[in-house]
Amino acid sequence: MGHLLEVHELETEFRKDDSFLKAVNKVSYTLEEGEIVAFVGESGSGKSVTQYSGLQLIEMPPGRIAGGQVLFEGEDLLKHKQNSKEIRSVRGGKIGVVFQEPMTSLNPVMTVGRQIEESVMLHLNMNRKQARQRAIELLTQVGIPDAESRVDDYPHQFSGGMRQRIMIAMAMSCNPKILIADEATTALDVTTQAQILELLRDMVKKTGTSLVLVTHNLGIVARYADRIYVMYAGEIVESGTCRDIFNNPRHPYTIGLLRAVPSLSDPKERRLVPIEGVTPDLRYRTGVCAFAPRCMYATEACFTEPSPKLRDVPGEDRHQTACHRDVDKSTVPVKQTVEAVRKLKDPRELVRQDVILEIRDLKVSYPILKGILRRKAGELAAVDGVSFKIHRGETFGLVGESGCGKSTLARTVMGLIEPTAGSILFRGNEWHQMPEKQKRSLRRDITMIFQDPYGSLDPRQRAGDIVGEPLRNFKLVKSEKEYQERVSELFRLVGLDPSLQNRMPHEFSGGQRQRLGIARAIATNPAFIVCDEAISALDVSIQAQIINLLEDLQEELGLTYLFIAHDLTVVRHISDRIAVMYLGQIVEIADWKSLYDNPLHPYTQALLEAVPIPDPEREAKRERKLISGEVPSLINRPVGCAFSNRCPLATDECRQGVPRLRPVRESHSVACFKVDAP
Repeated sequence: MGHLLEVHELETEFRKDDSFLKAVNKVSYTLEEGEIVAFVGESGSGKSVTQYSGLQLIEMPPGRIAGGQVLFEGEDLLKHKQNSKEIRSVRGGKIGVVFQEPMTSLNPVMTVGRQIEESVMLHLNMNRKQARQRAIELLTQVGIPDAESRVDDYPHQFSGGMRQRIMIAMAMSCNPKILIADEATTALDVTTQAQILELLRDMVKKTGTSLVLVTHNLGIVARYADRIYVMYAGEIVESGTCRDIFNNPRHPYTIGLLRAVPSLSDPKERRLVPIEGVTPDLRYRTGVCAFAPRCMYATEACFTEPSPKLRDVPGEDRHQTACHRDVDKSTVPVKQTVEAVRKLKDPRELVRQDVILEIRDLKVSYPILKGILRRKAGELAAVDGVSFKIHRGETFGLVGESGCGKSTLARTVMGLIEPTAGSILFRGNEWHQMPEKQKRSLRRDITMIFQDPYGSLDPRQRAGDIVGEPLRNFKLVKSEKEYQERVSELFRLVGLDPSLQNRMPHEFSGGQRQRLGIARAIATNPAFIVCDEAISALDVSIQAQIINLLEDLQEELGLTYLFIAHDLTVVRHISDRIAVMYLGQIVEIADWKSLYDNPLHPYTQALLEAVPIPDPEREAKRERKLISGEVPSLINRPVGCAFSNRCPLATDECRQGVPRLRPVRESHSVACFKVDAP
């Protein structure tokens, strides 16, 4: 029998200035019926373009398919014109796509039901009544509650997780043979992500649909994929079964990706090993191995001989690698690599250190305005009675799903939002009650690293001016010479060449832009830095570089971090103590070891259950109990414990009373009626 999908020597190019950038370079792969295949690699590796090329979904021009075949059920899709009837019958019909950002993929002025109906009527020749019934049926299948009434709602009336479910319903509406999920869970919280992936797997198992996962999350791949294709610079550099790739990676790039990924099973002292350097400019291919400049195992042949082709790994069925050398995880690198053990602080010692920031019963509320006169009808408590302390020199992690109030809390700490009640004490001084003149003098001691490294940099300023601006604002230098020396020193501190100061932000990679943001944050010699999702937008290899940089700067400069993230593996790796937040309240606080080894609150347990581990053998043995539903809006907040409507342990007591945060063990506090002190 032939393959369901067979791609031969696919080449896709994009015109850039006066040259062509080859985004996909002679890629070949296969897909079987009912199989789950993953494409992994950094941003710009060609994962998504490879999938969209077969469906001719790339923009032409500037893009063009320069060569190759894409055989679907034996027919070459590339022989048809981009918008021909034949290719449109395949798109959305026989091959469905779930995109990364559902809000940009759904029509905001059409009801979700009508959008599903259009696809069904086009591909399955149903009438309007039949199509509507099919839409309700699909919404029910993907877990949209009360689908019969919600079918007439618009996309903005759904949460992010619900919108992604609707995208899955649309993609599955015409019973496709192949479903492509392009980073379909990247923007979702860990619990919602787990629900969506379980839903996808269950649906493809029931229908026999083949699933293509395009992702950079190796934990997801370990749990769900049957086979994996690893891509770099528009080429497949390794392919094999999930177990072969994780247990016996044979390409240096795959080995590098696995070393750069934190895991819940890691020893705490393990230092992440980033892949140094950046992906090459694909306009200037040299014909040799594209990964050689970043490779720890590269020899002279890698820089002089033609780029290696995929070859079979001896003794392993369907495992191929494209490398001149026969390397594995035990091979000694040619280049020096730093795998130093981190100097860990004992979390119990931090209690005896100075408190640099104390939050007491903090509340941040927003008015609910109703009627034509916009009168105040109530309040939404985004942060509701939060209290905790951060000690000098520690990293305090703050985790929780979207909408729990993490970023609101961060902005309030920074002084960007005024609290409704409670207090914030920085070095014992009430931060929000200070006179503006005194507050300004303290602003240099509290800085922030933002989530989006591009959006937080002025696109019209040079890199050197961006980093040096705080020096001028706070009059920290006395002369132009001192200014230039300090800016150069800051560039070196964050691992950037000072000669790059005259470049504009768009001329830097994502990781370099985040380094610029960090350089700006440390320019004033601050004592306290708020890291608000500072690494969530970065590739896994660049993420490892930034984590190591933050740890090094903390050790060198004595910094204290409030580290906000939704990736629990990263938070575990970098934090000394961690607080878990849900609907504006802290539900658990503990040192990292207590929290991960023995989580007490049902919500914390659910978060950890939902985290995928980048190890297929351990994932296969795990029995995960996922919580249903998503974080409710603050308007629909449950009476009593905020988690009671999703908690498997909830009783009438939980639905009527609000549990207070109380200590149950040394340095471990929890807000739950069902947890008793030992």
